[in-house]
Amino acid sequence: MRRAVLLALLAVLTGALAGAAQPARRSAAELMDVLMWNREPVGGPFALVDQAGHRRTQADFGSKILLVYFGFTSCPDVCPTDLMEIGRLLTLLGDRGEAIQPLFITLDPERDTVERLAEYVPSFHPRLIGLTGSSDAIGQAAAAYKVYHERVPLGADDYTIDHSAFIYLMDRSGRYVGFFPPGTSAERMMTILKPLL
Repeated sequence: MRRAVLLALLAVLTGALAGAAQPARRSAAELMDVLMWNREPVGGPFALVDQAGHRRTQADFGSKILLVYFGFTSCPDVCPTDLMEIGRLLTLLGDRGEAIQPLFITLDPERDTVERLAEYVPSFHPRLIGLTGSSDAIGQAAAAYKVYHERVPLGADDYTIDHSAFIYLMDRSGRYVGFFPPGTSAERMMTILKPLL
């Protein structure tokens, strides 16, 4: 009897420790704190697929300045507004904009297929690259960039994605410089970016 109790207790403790080993899901406020005060590395390797079906990693963009945006194509307002400003930025910069590579990484790989991205991203700028992949690959990229995101049910067969909406600025060596908050105008981004060009 005593042995059975000890084994049961051991099973409970093992289960609790296994649960503790899983990192707790971080709140939007915690992730914002990391980004604001540069408390942890931001960015890193990813392996995703672009709107043409080609495998892409961060190494493909060489010494480009990256503007990295996480969102989803069904987003009703924030994502298209920010992507439109990124497109305007590239237009305003003209040839100088060639040094910048904008990336749109979906947080909804279930719906945002290669074909869907191929329809969506060209409407913002011809140089915008859309990226998708498996849920795990997207999750790893989002975690590397400290992106808050959560699937929110809307009904029996529908959902939306609640997410942070920052434009991440990475320098030519792939280091995190900072972020532009939602609604930042192309003109404001251009002012910040000029010293990096």
